[in-house]
Amino acid sequence: MSEISGTEAHASIPAAQVRDASGTVPAGVRGRTMADVGHPRRPRPSQAKQHDFATALSAHADPLDQAAQATLASLTGGLSPASMALALLDWSMHVGLAPGKCLDLAMRASHAWSSAPTRDDAAPPDTLPAADATGDPRFADAAWSHWPYCVWRDGFLRVQRWWRDATTGVPGVSRHHEDMVSFGARQWLDAWSPSNFVALNPLVLQTAVRTGGANFAAGARHWLEDAEEIACALRGKQAVRDRGYRPGYELAITPGRVVWRNALCELLQYTPTTTRVACEPIFIVPSWIMKYYILDLQPHNSLIRYLVGAGFTVFAVSWRNPDAADRELTLGDYLKLGVLEPLAYVRERCERLPVHAVGYCLGGTLLAIAAAALARDGAPDALRSITLLAAQTDFSAPGELGLFIDASALAALDALMWRQGYLDGAQMAAAFQLLNARDLIWSRMMSEYLLGRRSKPSDLMAWNADATRMPYRMHIEYLTRLLLNNDLAEGRYCVDGRPVALSDIAVPAFVVGTERDHVSPWRSVYKLNLLTHNELTFVLTAGGHNGGIVSEPGHVGRYYRCATRVPDAPYRSRHDFVEHTAPVEGSWWPCWAAWLHAHSRGDTGARRVDTGLADAPGSYVLQP
Repeated sequence: MSEISGTEAHASIPAAQVRDASGTVPAGVRGRTMADVGHPRRPRPSQAKQHDFATALSAHADPLDQAAQATLASLTGGLSPASMALALLDWSMHVGLAPGKCLDLAMRASHAWSSAPTRDDAAPPDTLPAADATGDPRFADAAWSHWPYCVWRDGFLRVQRWWRDATTGVPGVSRHHEDMVSFGARQWLDAWSPSNFVALNPLVLQTAVRTGGANFAAGARHWLEDAEEIACALRGKQAVRDRGYRPGYELAITPGRVVWRNALCELLQYTPTTTRVACEPIFIVPSWIMKYYILDLQPHNSLIRYLVGAGFTVFAVSWRNPDAADRELTLGDYLKLGVLEPLAYVRERCERLPVHAVGYCLGGTLLAIAAAALARDGAPDALRSITLLAAQTDFSAPGELGLFIDASALAALDALMWRQGYLDGAQMAAAFQLLNARDLIWSRMMSEYLLGRRSKPSDLMAWNADATRMPYRMHIEYLTRLLLNNDLAEGRYCVDGRPVALSDIAVPAFVVGTERDHVSPWRSVYKLNLLTHNELTFVLTAGGHNGGIVSEPGHVGRYYRCATRVPDAPYRSRHDFVEHTAPVEGSWWPCWAAWLHAHSRGDTGARRVDTGLADAPGSYVLQP
């Protein structure tokens, strides 16, 4: 398929892309009017000088704006100060126009501080609870119930609750600005939590006494190691700290071969471990934001190895890590080179049978687009089923990730990526860390820098640190057309110049959402029920965006809910789904494997992988 096109596509392409080969807007395009074209006239010498000067200024205005915005964005991590300023202005003006809200906040503040605990209210040492009753993990240690630590803790929590009330429910404030102000207030307050300060944290003081201050020495060493690692990342060098997990050695070691390759991805086929396999193969499209082996970590928690052992022929896409030379790659290129071409090759290797297509995160969004395009173009034999893992198709409610997406934020991000040619993985990771700053930033800093405890390396942490880059044009198209404009769900997304509709998908679907997903909130994932009429099985599983998917059998504390909608059945609300679908203890993987077998046409002899371009995991996944 060719590049994405159509009226809507052209309308959403940023102005920064209308440039010549040097990256400058052509002087003949800017500064001209219809009068200049329709009535050519030689100006007087003085007018000519003024015209030349104005044209020169106009020609350099856009690159100057881009350079200024890119510099500012590099200092703010790609965030837009103007966007937050507009949100603060909206909130503050409407608070000033709401005397009832102000009176309510004043009464709440008075009541909160009048009920502050005294020394007599502190719990006796022999009756201290084993865990903090507030549910905040920062204050889980029983020592926080001693005076004066309980005063600092409770005072902080009161302030936190007051600001939550102050930043929400203000009449007239737009929902986006309310969310931004509430988020910003929470981030600011988290930085001032008493748990972050040596003199206010009883656990840190006790550890310092017990170790003779060795925890501070260890924390300083950890800080220097992390600073060196960040400096290496900023210079584009490999991380200096060895986490003990490497793809091809400890991770991504399910046997297989690279059987096909193009300029954007490699296709891996895995060696069967059963004598019989399902007739239809499984074709996996992972997200290009991170490397594919989130689905092939260690043998005990590898989803790919589990599928192979469950009697399937498994193929998986491994994306190449793009660089500045790939700045003009589009979403259409990812669709064609990363889904449709490898899908065609999988079918060629497997007797032209339809496939069970699986997409994870953005890979699932791209797979949904491909499935809709194939259905529109009359290719019903290409897919047997689709499975979407934590993948959004309707972005009208993207959760807290939407805080970073508006016109101002995209202008800043566009300028930053225009300069670099891509969005670096570390820059993307910083945004995700902000979404859960309490656990990913402040709690980690307290543990590693104040207590001197280095987090134990894990396979998931090593994968998370193995970041990738996103090409400039592709990422801007994704942010603008899908996340900001929601073109796919609203029928404006074009492939080959014609719109695609998710309602055209007729094959059965298996859709997984996770309860604590900050990236693809399950309530947003569930909206596919409103956009399709086919058979759809929805699973809501415990865990977050990654942990809920990497949820192998035997994983402690896992459970899931599963319900199937028959074709053309009435819509069932999210509330009804949760209320009337009983949780099932354990991993959702066996449920999915049984579903795949039930939707296959029997079995066949195992497909051997005797030859290939290279052994799995291939070369693309090893690119820094």
